[in-house]
Amino acid sequence: MTDLPIALTDELRTKMHDLYRYLHANPELSMQEHKTAELIQSSLVALGIDTFVCGGTGVVGVLTNGEGPTVAFRADSDGLPIAEDTGVDYASTATGQLDDGTEVPVMHGCGHDTHVATLLTVAELLAGAREAWAGTIVFLFQPGEETAAGAKAMIEDGLWDRAPKPEIVFGQHVGPMLAGTVHVTSGDAMAMADSLKVTVYGQGSHGSQPQDSIDPIIQGVNMINRIQTIVSREVHPLKPAVVTVATFHAGLKENIIADRAEFTINVRTLDPEVREQVNAALRRIIYAEADASGAPKPLIEELYTFPRNYNDPDATADLVAELRKVLGENNVTPSSPMMGSEDFGLLAEVIGVPSVFWMFGGHTTDTLESGKPVPVNHSPFFAPVAEPTLSTGVQAAMTAILSKVGI
Repeated sequence: MTDLPIALTDELRTKMHDLYRYLHANPELSMQEHKTAELIQSSLVALGIDTFVCGGTGVVGVLTNGEGPTVAFRADSDGLPIAEDTGVDYASTATGQLDDGTEVPVMHGCGHDTHVATLLTVAELLAGAREAWAGTIVFLFQPGEETAAGAKAMIEDGLWDRAPKPEIVFGQHVGPMLAGTVHVTSGDAMAMADSLKVTVYGQGSHGSQPQDSIDPIIQGVNMINRIQTIVSREVHPLKPAVVTVATFHAGLKENIIADRAEFTINVRTLDPEVREQVNAALRRIIYAEADASGAPKPLIEELYTFPRNYNDPDATADLVAELRKVLGENNVTPSSPMMGSEDFGLLAEVIGVPSVFWMFGGHTTDTLESGKPVPVNHSPFFAPVAEPTLSTGVQAAMTAILSKVGI
């Protein structure tokens, strides 16, 4: 292992821990990260870093230090509508409102608090050690990752017209692996995702008079059963795809046949052609079943989509070599693509530059080997241990940035 030219001091590590605990206790829902954005911007301004608000509740910091490459690094900042059950003394008791006005508990159940705390710490390290690097670093504090709204909002708000265009974009995400380790995938890193809402129309009737109805529940059930054959019978078995129907709603009373039903679909794919194939098959099946039932055409609405998250193989190989020097050979491992999704890839894709995105662990050996279910992202029990999680996140981010702008 080798030391980085810029060291994380005990004083700054303590400051980072305090920031992590504060962020964890004060999460905000996607695209509502107003106080979080204020904290980020004020922290960057105090370091002498130029900032601007982008995409509503996103914050961009631009740190220039002479001539050299331009590198961007992204951290996401939103929480989730989850009631925390971790038992930590800094657990969230915050609440927020969904778009429909429903009040819900809010938790940093995906670890975005670690992302913000580590990147602000990296910004402070780099701002205070300009003799060790030259170039421009663009710090991207992105809102709304959980809803796939944030990266898109920042781009539409002129991100790359207002900030210097980087030659590469880096990002990282904490996960339920051993703290102190980093896991990197070359090529397809995470799945593309499509979420749809389907409204099935029928004809309502009294439960005793089904002959007068066109039952939307029967339609929906048949659609869902047939949808489950897309992956098993239409997609090549060596090309990953997941189709999940997770909600179904219809009717208000057991003796009234409803006139409509609603269900939602989530699709995960790695290959753009498979994505197109699956989405076309969904529509073919849904429309055909309605037609076979003599029912009106269903309404299919897109709820959100997540873009491709692709790690440039050459850039990934270079970074892995550097990470192993800093973190140790055994602490940096190759990993398989994940079927979870991220909107990170869009930030580089729109300007045609490479990107690299990796996972770093947040659990102790005791947690992983307890024999109990391991708390994963989006769990009410997910609370990454502060160390060595945060320090590893800082080391990994610093290694990536300095691999491009270091002297």
